[in-house]
Amino acid sequence: MRVTVTQFSDGTPEDEWTRLIEHVAEIRPDLVVLGEMPFDRWLAASDAVDENDWAAAVARHEEWMARLGELGGAAVAASRPISHGGTPHNEGFTWTARGGPSATHIKYYLPDEPGFWEASWYRRSPQRSFHSASIARATCGFMLCTDMWFTEHARSYAAQGVELLLVPRATPAATGAKWLAGGRAAAVMAGAFCLSSNRQGSAEGVLFGGSGWVIDPEGNVLAVTTAEDPHVTVEIDLAEARAAKKTYPRYVAE
Repeated sequence: MRVTVTQFSDGTPEDEWTRLIEHVAEIRPDLVVLGEMPFDRWLAASDAVDENDWAAAVARHEEWMARLGELGGAAVAASRPISHGGTPHNEGFTWTARGGPSATHIKYYLPDEPGFWEASWYRRSPQRSFHSASIARATCGFMLCTDMWFTEHARSYAAQGVELLLVPRATPAATGAKWLAGGRAAAVMAGAFCLSSNRQGSAEGVLFGGSGWVIDPEGNVLAVTTAEDPHVTVEIDLAEARAAKKTYPRYVAE
């Protein structure tokens, strides 16, 4: 299976999107992982919550759903702003050319601090729900950004047989090493490949760190994106994730 991870500036500029289209056309991945709410500016950079700005972000992501087919038929995973019954959420979704978008997970753990006023802008899932889903012939589980640090869910995903941990995120440059360490730990705990894409550039004083990654089930870093190489594709063997469930520390009873 071929998987692609990325880093994009706020709002996914056309020149960066074109570069991804070219990369995908050449490499032909099965799955492309995008970042956390990638198709609009990072609203949570400001604590000035505006319902109109939120509605515009929802609409912009809806418009981009129609453009995902430009990625050559690859399946896509990302998150998007959405409102359910008038309540705003950050929703992880999978997308396929045949089925369109499918809601998979609502972000549960929400920071609320300068640059990341997420609990002010939207609400956590009404249930602490971390359930597996299927995408591109693989079993996947979402951990949206901060969700990744609550590692009991990586263990839960291991029990569900997840082969891919999907971690769309919006994280700052200053904490890049910490996030990569967390991604490696999550991969080991789940016995799964950890795939993450991030923002790059700045938004209202927040400098995002890029550094999307592919990590194998033993915590080995297979690839990391950079400003010079913002889209990378790795060939992975899902059998490695299935076999990892039977080895230390995954088999140890809780």
